[in-house]
Amino acid sequence: MKELLINKLFKFSNEPVKFLDLIEANSLYNEGMLIDPAKLHFKFNYFNTYFIYFILCLIVLTPLTIATHFLFEKIDFHFSLISAVFVTSAIFICFDIFKIYTRKIASLRQIKAAWQIHLSHFEYEKYNSIVVEIYNKANELSIPKTKLEQYILENLVKRG
Repeated sequence: MKELLINKLFKFSNEPVKFLDLIEANSLYNEGMLIDPAKLHFKFNYFNTYFIYFILCLIVLTPLTIATHFLFEKIDFHFSLISAVFVTSAIFICFDIFKIYTRKIASLRQIKAAWQIHLSHFEYEKYNSIVVEIYNKANELSIPKTKLEQYILENLVKRG
């Protein structure tokens, strides 16, 4: 189900992710940062994003609205108005959370796919944090980008 939603929410390019983009994206992902989707070759399909979020809200809020409407109607109509304001604000706040959550899932999917291309001999779950350490050390040592791939692979082989 999650994979189907991700495929509907995003458009993925067939172009492979570059090695340096993969290493940078992996580092940012491990730090909990959001990654530029263009570096990982995907983008939002905004129509589907709004439509799917609308359907999810409809599924959740319709029964909740029906149940609370009769309760608030009997107590005081003003509670119904106040709750409508809170629900409306929650819908907009949760939409941003929904987009961030799905974007993180799509980023991880693309990182793992690129990992299989560039670092197929090293298991992602075991080596992703080691690659971040090596990448950070390479940045401290000011390794040029032309030699960065070789530096990372040599250090991975030494540690592995």
